[in-house]
Amino acid sequence: MDLCHVPTVREKGWYLALMAPNTKGPNYAWLDPSRLYCHPQGLQDCVADLLLPFQGDPIDLVAGIDAMGFILGAAVAAALHKGFLAIRKAGHLCVETLAEPYTDYSGREKVMEVRTDTISPGLRILLVDQWVETGGTMRAAIRLVERLGGGPPPCPAGIAAICIEDSEGGRWIRERYKCAHCVPPRLQPRFDRHQ
Repeated sequence: MDLCHVPTVREKGWYLALMAPNTKGPNYAWLDPSRLYCHPQGLQDCVADLLLPFQGDPIDLVAGIDAMGFILGAAVAAALHKGFLAIRKAGHLCVETLAEPYTDYSGREKVMEVRTDTISPGLRILLVDQWVETGGTMRAAIRLVERLGGGPPPCPAGIAAICIEDSEGGRWIRERYKCAHCVPPRLQPRFDRHQ
């Protein structure tokens, strides 16, 4: 799809066609959304769709998850006129941090960190990542925010991602938190099966 082309009718998720399928094998995510981020209208519509369920909700800060969640999270923060907090993979922050171990979508054990001087008790935080596949990465981010006291229970204020898959971890997150994602219900089974 041409990066300047905008369809006449823009239904929710039209921009999902901008994502490119994996050509490098099983150690990589099955879709790459970076071309969606290059499309001005596609990115704007994606952010608008993610924010729709949170209209009128008190959100104080947007936190994005390393690394592609930084792009989408910063765009969401800009649209809300809020600050942006980076939740990083371990070893990148030179300030005092809180760490949380997790297993990512590929089964690799990792550690995530967040600086300790940004989240104060009661702060309403919208967590953003590009994708929730197994839920391990997002659950680690949730635990970090909760450990630092962000938001009244349930905290965080919400979860937003291009796709929240219908996996055990995805269902756990949807049952406990207000969520937004961009995949229309008719396409969800295809995304869950990585087709």
